[in-house]
Amino acid sequence: MNVSASENIQIAIEGVWTHRFRSLLTILGIVIGITTVVTVASLLTGLREGVVVFFQELGPDNVFVYRTSGDPNGPVAIKERKRRSLKPEFADYIRKTCLSVQQVGLELIIPAVVDNKPITARVPGYETETINLAGAEPNMEDISPRDFASGRFFTAAENQRAAHVVVIGSNVAQSLFPAGDAIGHPVMIDGAEYTVIGVYAKAKGGFFGENGQDDAVVFPLRTAETHYPQIDNYFITAKALPGKRNDAYDEVRWAMRRLRHLQSGDEDDFAISTPDQIIHQFDQITGLIGLVAIAISGLGLLVGGIGVMNIMLMSVTERTKEIGIRKAIGARRRDIIGQFLVEAVALTGAGGTLGVVIAVLITMALGAVIPSLPSAVPAWAVIAGFGVSMAVGVFFGVWPAVKAASLDPVEALRYE
Repeated sequence: MNVSASENIQIAIEGVWTHRFRSLLTILGIVIGITTVVTVASLLTGLREGVVVFFQELGPDNVFVYRTSGDPNGPVAIKERKRRSLKPEFADYIRKTCLSVQQVGLELIIPAVVDNKPITARVPGYETETINLAGAEPNMEDISPRDFASGRFFTAAENQRAAHVVVIGSNVAQSLFPAGDAIGHPVMIDGAEYTVIGVYAKAKGGFFGENGQDDAVVFPLRTAETHYPQIDNYFITAKALPGKRNDAYDEVRWAMRRLRHLQSGDEDDFAISTPDQIIHQFDQITGLIGLVAIAISGLGLLVGGIGVMNIMLMSVTERTKEIGIRKAIGARRRDIIGQFLVEAVALTGAGGTLGVVIAVLITMALGAVIPSLPSAVPAWAVIAGFGVSMAVGVFFGVWPAVKAASLDPVEALRYE
């Protein structure tokens, strides 16, 4: 008697459905494992896309130089706290000596608290402390171009005379000017009055859906140096010639080492990076998170797989007489193996499908509850999750299937 594949599938599905509650408990580990890995993969994929877009916005050909590593507005590592600040003349030196560099821009990063007093921006009726204050040279508009919702960037002449003008991010504009009439209006920042001449459009990308550029308050570098003479927190951005970013990176690094009087065996006492390097560092961090997720899901799959093997062995015992009858009427060894393998795969496949569905629902729910948290369910994670669940069914279903096929039909028919 030849048993077709469709008949085997039908028998397997009927067997699973007959004991559906038992089957659900059996595949619970697989559901947890697949849900974990697909959800984590979805969140990490969304986060990475946001980071890539963020640094594309900052300029893919740029080389960033700063005193310390990490976010200039964030905490500083203990071993980097004693590093000397960069000097504004470093930017001029890089302009003159680095042949692969097209432009060099200088910014002065103002900390959130100056002289033990938090810096705020306010207008009549509204105030916000959520600002990233910085002074910038006018050419930063060309080095790291940004879209404007309204207005413009400041000019070289305004920078030269230390004009009291500012460009603000979209979040700041929304906080201080909810009616959308920011251009031309005064704003008080740390006791000084400035006129808003530009409002940035909503920034693209970011970390966890948030982009610090939306909280930016930027005024001319000369203005910043005049108002904050005690601050020397300079940040240098060098824009490479087309196709020359790697050369520019090496040239800028060696220029900085000369400026810092470092010997050949000394470590860099400054941070230098490119968008690709920062993205690579982010990938390393998320890779570790992914490994933890895989380890957790692996435990769930192992528990689920052992459960499937256990339930299939129980099924073989319960259906010994049925197996004997099928063999007696001509079922071949491969027909029996196929039947129980398909049943095991149907179990784990159902677990994988349920896990993927739950992961998609969790991802959608997180996106709805926390809109700033980017999340996208990648097709590869869905395919991989379902494929792994099927593979678990095959791996843990082989022994019960072989055991069923090895039963002696005469002894099986006598089984009660």
